[in-house]
Amino acid sequence: MLVTGVTGADREDKLRQVDRIIASEVLHGSESLCKLLRYLAEHCIDQPGTGLKEYQIATELFGRPANFDPRIDATVRVQSGRLRSKLGEYYAHAGAADPWIIEVPKGAYSLVFCPRMAPPAPPEPAPQISVSTTTFPGARPKTSNPWQVAVVVLSLVLTLCLALWVPLLLDRANGRTLARAEEPPGALAFLWRDFVDTPDEPWVIFSNAEFVGRPETGMHYSNPTVDKGQAILDHYTGVGEVLGIHELDRVFASLHHGLRVKRGRLLSLDDAKNNDLIFVGSPSENLSLLEIPTAKDFVFRRVEEGARKGDLSIRNVHARPGEGTLFLASEGLPITEDYAVVGLMPGLNPSRWIMLLAGITTIGTQAAVEYVSRPGTAEDLLKRINGSTSGKAAPFEAVLRVKVAHGVPVQSEVVALHRRN
Repeated sequence: MLVTGVTGADREDKLRQVDRIIASEVLHGSESLCKLLRYLAEHCIDQPGTGLKEYQIATELFGRPANFDPRIDATVRVQSGRLRSKLGEYYAHAGAADPWIIEVPKGAYSLVFCPRMAPPAPPEPAPQISVSTTTFPGARPKTSNPWQVAVVVLSLVLTLCLALWVPLLLDRANGRTLARAEEPPGALAFLWRDFVDTPDEPWVIFSNAEFVGRPETGMHYSNPTVDKGQAILDHYTGVGEVLGIHELDRVFASLHHGLRVKRGRLLSLDDAKNNDLIFVGSPSENLSLLEIPTAKDFVFRRVEEGARKGDLSIRNVHARPGEGTLFLASEGLPITEDYAVVGLMPGLNPSRWIMLLAGITTIGTQAAVEYVSRPGTAEDLLKRINGSTSGKAAPFEAVLRVKVAHGVPVQSEVVALHRRN
């Protein structure tokens, strides 16, 4: 039931409840979710019975432009779902005794305030009834069965043990939960610090190469010379990009921060200057990388001669002793080995950052994302960059060698790494 008191003590009580949640550990560090909660709460309290539209929230709260298209930008839906999840987490622990329960109903952009009902009073104990026993003349006194006595004694012992053990077990479980909640941020938090230490959500820019033709009759990469005048299909991307974006969404959710997603062909220079960017996919697929300078030491180039002429490669422009100068995916199908570039570097605007996650093939791209999304490999990468597992990651470029089995990256290792000045 929606409670819609809008003035006086009722309004102040609800706003105090909102402040309690915002100040809790559950929403700590997630400015976008805090802003969304307060925005929805004030609208619900001050304008009861009026709904909010996704477009309204996107433009008024998240600063999206007037041409905001929810089919492309799912920020509002994603953030509402995260807020719903965080509220459930809050009321399961810290807010278990709060006077107001706040919920975000599925399928709506609104809040529901429900007063917590007081627990029912315990029933009064039943009056004790005294029962007297009478022994009739000539009757034999009833003796207790020894098995019955044993059962009663064992039941009492079991009840006493449970009464002692259950609180101890609960205390230990709660202690483990608190210990997990108080653990210091791991390598992932340090590796992604430039992207989460800001209220702005970074853009994930994924590949959508230009194709011509039709899937059912034959489709291929567009060649401007040969395919001049043909309609361009730009709504396809690779499996690795899709799985990679899912992995990034999981990581940023664990860091209490949101993401925005945009396909490469829709990225503008204004977007690149005003936002932190995460590029998913190589320049052969992510065409926006051709216009935005990123990697300097490990660059994607087509092989110009020899048996692999025309194949995409990663070239080590400033090779150091012991490093390879050219990295190529395995020839033919199925792919058994791929290479990828992982890099953190300043953006076009020096106050913004770029993370490059690009494989020669879509499988290498998936491996690159996984490498910076898993605690173990992120820790290894941070050690190589900083010399320790703590502290903000310094700008760098690295090449990964990726072992592939049945179209899935199964093992990745750093084969070259350069810190950037």
